[in-house]
Amino acid sequence: MAQDKPTPPSDKLQAVVDARLRLMQRFHDKMARSPGVADDAPQGMGGPNRHGMPLVPVGQTQTTKWPVLDLGIRPEVTAANFLLVVDGAVQRPLRLDWAALLALPQIEDTSDFHCVTTWSRLDLRWEGVRLSTLLALAMPDDDATHLLAHGSDSYTTNLPLEEALKDDVLLAHTVDGEPLPAEHGGPLRMITPQLYAWKGSKWLCRLELLVGDRAGFWEERGYSMSAHPWKNDRYR
Repeated sequence: MAQDKPTPPSDKLQAVVDARLRLMQRFHDKMARSPGVADDAPQGMGGPNRHGMPLVPVGQTQTTKWPVLDLGIRPEVTAANFLLVVDGAVQRPLRLDWAALLALPQIEDTSDFHCVTTWSRLDLRWEGVRLSTLLALAMPDDDATHLLAHGSDSYTTNLPLEEALKDDVLLAHTVDGEPLPAEHGGPLRMITPQLYAWKGSKWLCRLELLVGDRAGFWEERGYSMSAHPWKNDRYR
């Protein structure tokens, strides 16, 4: 379950919280109707939230290993050269270095990780920044509907904002108490526990807000635009 980490009170942090609440309210109804929330199946947010349902979705096998899957490109991204851009259909484009990212409210969350190649890892302990926090600061335009996440390896993947804004969608820099390994997208990757894991980009470098949907790397190659594991929603 997501848990906010203690941060010193300040007017700046309160402004972040207020902006996030306003954005979440805009998408409240769509989020409530999304499959991960509205279905009887688990949301994928760790053991306490499975409600007696199967441990993993249909077609998945639980594993303790963490296979490495990428495009065959391993960019050399470090805290020193890290840069994250939030742009597109937003009122306030952002450029964050590593220090600016860590200055945002940090949370800890335990969630499951479902890879479309049929394996699942359960109860991973993540630490990072809620994606909704960054989007709130960037102030998406009223007609923004989707997000395209870009990795430094040229990977892209798309998300509707009602999925992107969920509390368990994180920009994660720590897993199980250790810095996120480079082979798994460190120093920063996006995770999407209620969707298949390909919807979270490794080596995250850009969040592009869109008016309308746009297919990413795997979506252009026949994978699902929506990617709900508990619906076996793998292909278009």
